[in-house]
Amino acid sequence: MRLAPWWALLSSGSAPLLLVGGWTTAELLQGPGYDPVTQTISILAAYGAPGYWVMNAMLVTLGTCYLATARGLHAAKLPGRLALAGGGVAAIALTLFPAPVSGGNFGHGTVVTIGFALMAAWPVLAANRTGKGPWALRLPAAIVASALMVLGAAWFLVELQTRGAAGVAERVLTAAQAVWPLLVVTSCVHHPAREERETA
Repeated sequence: MRLAPWWALLSSGSAPLLLVGGWTTAELLQGPGYDPVTQTISILAAYGAPGYWVMNAMLVTLGTCYLATARGLHAAKLPGRLALAGGGVAAIALTLFPAPVSGGNFGHGTVVTIGFALMAAWPVLAANRTGKGPWALRLPAAIVASALMVLGAAWFLVELQTRGAAGVAERVLTAAQAVWPLLVVTSCVHHPAREERETA
């Protein structure tokens, strides 16, 4: 069985493009009153916001990409694939729990927290403990990826509490979480088949 099929490269490569394209389009629709430095992406997906449908379509498609990538990533350990799929479900679930235009929302906050946690945990859960196989599925690389995502989440929380650059922190974190599956799939696609047979 191949470590990852060609279509996993398509699904994982589409995710960061959809994410950035979705929030960029929604920002343009939102107009000059929106500050991407201090305001979160969730505001763009708030019910009644000009970019509401754009963001919801993006979240559904993004979640589907994560689900497809998890399905095709045969080289990853099952717990990691399930965590990545769970992150995809959380992205889709955000459409059912939109953030209010102002203030907090328990349902939205819970789904975001679960999604961030799953996306931060999946690199380590998917890693191969033998030290062999595609580089992005080796434990040292996975630990670095998960640690950076946890630090990104902590940065986002600090900025959110201090009313600082929460928008920047959230964009960096979500972009990193969207790019890592692409790096994992790419490392699988380019991993020598001969080496895989030797280590099997």
